[in-house]
Amino acid sequence: MAQLNSSFESGFSLQCAPTSFLMRFGRRELFVCRDFRQRYYRVNPLLDCSTGIQAGHLEVLLFRKWLVILSRAR
Repeated sequence: MAQLNSSFESGFSLQCAPTSFLMRFGRRELFVCRDFRQRYYRVNPLLDCSTGIQAGHLEVLLFRKWLVILSRAR
């Protein structure tokens, strides 16, 4: 069963994105939203992976539009 609770800090600011959702699977969280941040590096057009803003997060940018954040639930 997926729960829709967020463990992101208020400074993360992605939970305010209009088209976003969060799913929790046991001890892991999957957060999906539209990417609105300005990137100062060349982004791979299909799949771009990087470390997240917070420790323990992995960001996957799909098709330069969708940001998928994988994290550990608290």
